[in-house]
Amino acid sequence: MGFTIGGSRSTKEFRSGSRRRGRTSECTAVAEYTGLWGWDVVPGARAAAPARDCSCGRAKCSAPGAHPLPLAPTVPAGATLDEVTETWGGYPGAAVLLPVGRTFDVIEVSEEAGRRALVRLERMGLPLGPVTATPDGRAQFFVAPGAAAELPQLLYRMGWDDADLDLRALGAGAFLTAPPSDHAGLGPVGWLRPPTLDSAGGPPQARLLLGTLAYICHRLRR
Repeated sequence: MGFTIGGSRSTKEFRSGSRRRGRTSECTAVAEYTGLWGWDVVPGARAAAPARDCSCGRAKCSAPGAHPLPLAPTVPAGATLDEVTETWGGYPGAAVLLPVGRTFDVIEVSEEAGRRALVRLERMGLPLGPVTATPDGRAQFFVAPGAAAELPQLLYRMGWDDADLDLRALGAGAFLTAPPSDHAGLGPVGWLRPPTLDSAGGPPQARLLLGTLAYICHRLRR
């Protein structure tokens, strides 16, 4: 992929080095996303349970704990641990948000549908990208950019355009809360399928997964 942390160090060296320098776990996570996986990262708001008041300070925030902080800079793909620490130091405790639509789009379904689909897709030997599980019971499949714009046409071609599916795509302008950050005051996000050097930089085309995801969503609706 061409993205490394602080030059040509390995993952093991990066992690041990970060411990030696006493970097925060947030900086370590962000540097892994920028340096190893080649993703941009944005500092995000947090929401505290049970009231879920948003750290942005707006009394009637429309997305508490699930949006970028006002005027927060983007930490670009390829940023080193030192660069991440310098930027993130101004936003302690911020959630780790990944801008969607740049290196990946997202297809989101219920977590139950996502888990069933993963088993089927892996048995079929289809290429898969990272998949997250959110605390509100959603599974988010990373796919190639452009999926959100193409989704209606893809569903039409596959004969699923008239079906009542619990399925949507996220594209440019959306942000995904990345593990291990808390999402919207509901709890931490986790990986159903963590990123790898092969999958992070080249997620699959949506059409390769969509048929299986739509079918399982349809079955669960019945």
